[in-house]
Amino acid sequence: MGEEGPAIAIKRTFLLAVLAPGLVLAAAALKFLHDVHVHGYGGEARNFTIAPGEGFASVNGRLEREGLVKSAALFHRHARLLGLVGSLRAGTYRIEPGATAADLAELLTSGRSVTARVTVPEGKNLYQVAAILEEARVIESGEDFVALCKDEDFMRRTGVPRGTCEGYLYPDTYDFSPGSDPRDIIARMRLVFERRTRGLDLASSGLGPHEAVILASIVEKETGAPWERPRIAGVFHNRLARGMRLQSDPTTIYGIWERHDGNLRRSDLRERTPYNTYRIKGLPAGPIANPGLDSLKAALAPERHPFLYFVSKNDGTHAFSRTYEEHRRAVRRFQLRRSARKGKSWRDLDPGRGR
Repeated sequence: MGEEGPAIAIKRTFLLAVLAPGLVLAAAALKFLHDVHVHGYGGEARNFTIAPGEGFASVNGRLEREGLVKSAALFHRHARLLGLVGSLRAGTYRIEPGATAADLAELLTSGRSVTARVTVPEGKNLYQVAAILEEARVIESGEDFVALCKDEDFMRRTGVPRGTCEGYLYPDTYDFSPGSDPRDIIARMRLVFERRTRGLDLASSGLGPHEAVILASIVEKETGAPWERPRIAGVFHNRLARGMRLQSDPTTIYGIWERHDGNLRRSDLRERTPYNTYRIKGLPAGPIANPGLDSLKAALAPERHPFLYFVSKNDGTHAFSRTYEEHRRAVRRFQLRRSARKGKSWRDLDPGRGR
């Protein structure tokens, strides 16, 4: 027995020498698998945002600093093994308690970002759209959004005929990721405009396609009553045909929008801007809002009638007149007796009678 002791010891030493590195590697592999697939985020549910153009190293460092992964080196190794280092997608993601490094790698490359549902009503202009998006935290800066909407090079690349994106930010309900690139938002709203108007011939009214959008935006701002839109459009078509100025308050207001305080003064009506249709003939320089489909249809297929004037009845609808004398009587009746209709709305009227 004594002679066998050294031999056994040698065998054991040999086996350990052979097996030890494998055991170490196995232990390291098991720890790696545990840290990647078992160890989870221990905090509360939260959002994590990857900015457009942000690189993997920046994201990886923030994941570690914010306690979302055990280590940046670990997350990098896992992402590299799966070929995901260049696959992170911009957006805002919801990180749930218990999320592992493997879960995060899958989530942050999936594009399944958190979205904010935003409704852009018909008739809002680009400044108002920017404010809506900023308030919903879809964009960081409304001013930057407006500046981009006025960038002629970007507008050409987006397919806007000329000028700004005004008129082509289609009013609808959208799901946007918080912190979205304004370029992506504008391009998407422009694409929705193209899809929703695909069945319309924007040159069918005798106006050019862009001019039809301009007129539709004015119709949108002049009335909230759907059944009035073709009639309002008819008035403007009649005035354009006769070479009369449109004399539309909403166009004048748009021309001074960034300094307008809510009151339209005589001095504003006298000021010559590319949008003041009291001073210029024809259509204004561009759309003054983003019209909906009904206003676009009205601009293309206006009601045929002899009316050249309309005045508000203070309930959202209008009285229409053929002559200036009729118009003056309507002004006296409805504008000088405003209290007679106080608190009423076109929504309370019978659309049949409203025609």
